[in-house]
Amino acid sequence: MWLLGVWQTGEAGRAVSRRRPDWQAEYREALVDVRPADVTGSPFAVREYTVHRDFGGPAALARLRDRLRARDVRLVLDFVANHTALDHPWVSEHPEFFVHGSEADLAREPQNYVRVDTRAGPRVLAHGRDPYFPGWPDTLQLNYRHQSLRQAMTDVLRQLADQCDGVRCDMAMLLLPDVIARTWGERSRPADGSTAIDEPFWPDAIGAVRRRRPDFVFVAEVYWGLESTLQRQGFDYTYDKQLYDLLRAQDAEAIITHLRADPELQRRSVHFLENHDEPRAAATFAPATHRAAAVLALLAPGMRLVHEGQLTGRRVRASNHLRRRAPEPVDRELEAFYAQLLAIMRREEVREGQWRPLDREPDARGGASWRQLVAFSWERGERRLLVAVNWGSARAQGYVRLSFSGLDGSTWLLTDLLDPALRSERDGAELAKRGLYLELPGWRPAVLALSAAAR
Repeated sequence: MWLLGVWQTGEAGRAVSRRRPDWQAEYREALVDVRPADVTGSPFAVREYTVHRDFGGPAALARLRDRLRARDVRLVLDFVANHTALDHPWVSEHPEFFVHGSEADLAREPQNYVRVDTRAGPRVLAHGRDPYFPGWPDTLQLNYRHQSLRQAMTDVLRQLADQCDGVRCDMAMLLLPDVIARTWGERSRPADGSTAIDEPFWPDAIGAVRRRRPDFVFVAEVYWGLESTLQRQGFDYTYDKQLYDLLRAQDAEAIITHLRADPELQRRSVHFLENHDEPRAAATFAPATHRAAAVLALLAPGMRLVHEGQLTGRRVRASNHLRRRAPEPVDRELEAFYAQLLAIMRREEVREGQWRPLDREPDARGGASWRQLVAFSWERGERRLLVAVNWGSARAQGYVRLSFSGLDGSTWLLTDLLDPALRSERDGAELAKRGLYLELPGWRPAVLALSAAAR
């Protein structure tokens, strides 16, 4: 279970959230009766890595972890590595930990810099940002070329490892040396004149935590094709935004190509249909497409992320800055579908089995519609599962080549776990020689369990 927004935020971040006109429009879109008291500030403007007092502080988190352990559930919390809140204690005590600017920078780019008071006097510091967008005005940019800052943030990670079982690292690619250079250039040189460090931060920091907690899990929010880079630097899992974008683009061939990429990359990817940054799946996909997309995303190999509210069909994306959200009715039909899908995700072959992408072949009667089929299999011992989705609006016909051994010589019962009333028997020799013939309506997913038919 990943909880977002556990850490202590400050009054400075809340004040920014309340006075930004563009953010006010977002609040009203998410919550028509929004009031000033609803605006709590962004959970990504962290003042201190201590459980927020509104949630009961560290003791409350410890009690929650005990309840989770009793249910064999591990806890993941956020690590916002790139920046801090405006009123983080380091601003006054260690201004050298941040990227500095000049008065000229502040005059030229007021959206990216701010003047703050420190123990050394007033300073111009940079807002946290990535190279493609203006700064986040409720944050300040940490400088990972400063050796003492790197050590301090490694210490924070060690502290987090005592409070949870893993961290989801926000915008983890922003700490890569080449990204720092592209974003900040010479401004990233330490302001106190200390030696600038250009080695990657993550390998050493992850290694320091793993020496104490070998089983601690690191998840990276990452974009721009840098997933493999962060996996090589020690992350267990990295976001797969590319699959999400391909599902939205509705391109079957591109989805197949993506899923056939490096198997190790797929095994360590986080697949999702929505998260706190993306629009709600129920509002993005038509109902039939939503189900097909969920089957592909949540039965692909790797970590599967199911966002709160996704299972009941919420359509309004909640604002991270607000303490409440609008009530919405439960989509009972979608809820029932997800109950079936979650049961499939718990199956032994899906959790611990071998995953394989499957080839598709045309049928003389179906024209080119076979190209709409996306298919893969899961197998563990005698447990065998075929997942096939018609990723298109027209009916699709074609053969799927099966990778299972020992098909010949038996009759096989195929049961669709999304509609158990749909059962059929197929000859093993035909399955082994030609493959499985499928004819699926538009956007229809099928999850077929294969078992030897009783003689």
